[in-house]
Amino acid sequence: MAKAEMKNDHAELVDAFSEFKELKNIDRASMMSILEDVFKNMLRKKYGTADNFDIVINTEKGDLEAFRNRLIVEDGMVEDPNTQVEYSEAVKIEPDFEVGEEVAEQVYLEDFGRRAVTTARQTLMQKVKDLEKDIIYQKYKDLVGEIITAEVYQILGKEVLLIDAEGNEISIPRGEQIPKDRYRKGENVRAIVHKVEMVNGNPKIILSRTSPVFIERLFEQEVPEVYDGLITIKKAVREPGERAKVAVESYDDRIDPVGACVGMKGSRIHAIVRELQNENIDVINYTDNLDLFVQRALSPAKISSIKVDKDNNRIMVYLKPDQVSLAIGKGGLNIKLASRLVGYEIDVFREIDGAQEEDVDLDEFSDEIESWVIDELKRIGLDTAKSVLALNKEELVRRTDLEEETVETVHNILKKEFEQEG
Repeated sequence: MAKAEMKNDHAELVDAFSEFKELKNIDRASMMSILEDVFKNMLRKKYGTADNFDIVINTEKGDLEAFRNRLIVEDGMVEDPNTQVEYSEAVKIEPDFEVGEEVAEQVYLEDFGRRAVTTARQTLMQKVKDLEKDIIYQKYKDLVGEIITAEVYQILGKEVLLIDAEGNEISIPRGEQIPKDRYRKGENVRAIVHKVEMVNGNPKIILSRTSPVFIERLFEQEVPEVYDGLITIKKAVREPGERAKVAVESYDDRIDPVGACVGMKGSRIHAIVRELQNENIDVINYTDNLDLFVQRALSPAKISSIKVDKDNNRIMVYLKPDQVSLAIGKGGLNIKLASRLVGYEIDVFREIDGAQEEDVDLDEFSDEIESWVIDELKRIGLDTAKSVLALNKEELVRRTDLEEETVETVHNILKKEFEQEG
């Protein structure tokens, strides 16, 4: 009965090999190395050394054999029974053997005992699993910043889980999803590999659809000149799902980088826009001329003049009153993205002229509004009552260091002024 049980253990162990030889991620050399390591460890525990053993592994069949090599010595002269065998024992294996020759004798798994075989099976399984995890981790570590396609299989509150072609689990956290994204189980999703880390010994693969790198890779896929390196994306900034600005430069004077990226009747850019849930994309010609670059970044607004403060990393932009709202953009998106694109904080100032419609300088409200509040509003280019009222409260809170309550108070004071005039 005990012998039958041990044979059963051997069968289970062989079955384990058969399972693992089907694994696609693990190459033949790695599998053989793992198997050899596991069985050499078994031999060391039983015989004290594995140096005089040959292990033959058949990864195709999922089987293995072990042979112990021993030197034939005269009867009664054995000093180490693991490495030496008496002549009278050797001739039982093969009658032609002589003293001084080496005999190879097969060692069977059953000889190790049930516990040793069970332990070996568990060790084998663990080593293979660990190797698989390392392979997956390294594979995706090398893919960071590249686009992959994976299938949605579970939609959770904080993340969407996907599986790749090999069945590996991948995640898109809520923060890496475009707000307008809607996922359906079974659909394919494109995203870049954003981050790969080991969490409790398991590879955690995080994708992103909000990263600026994603839009860069989409341009590479849709615009051959970008893929070939004839056009370079100098910088891309995004407010995912809303608006993006992409600065491009051509290394060939014959190629218009903006035209090439947009395509005939917008054919190239439309594919990217659709992928990004109708994100509005401004493609801009890059230039080393900072003034010109700022002008292009703030398009469609027309700038009157620019003053650069490199020490404080700020740029003061002066515009006609009717251009201010264009420069700022809906929800402040235009100026925010332009600032990130050029790498300077941009402050917008209105040009005052005699023909300007009636307005009131903020300093006129110094008896009702504290001076530091007025200074803070001036810092972002708001020096008149109407320029402040042109921005909603949320935008003022975002662009200044003022509290929501303070902004509310300022708005009410300024509104009252014009109501009285009316």
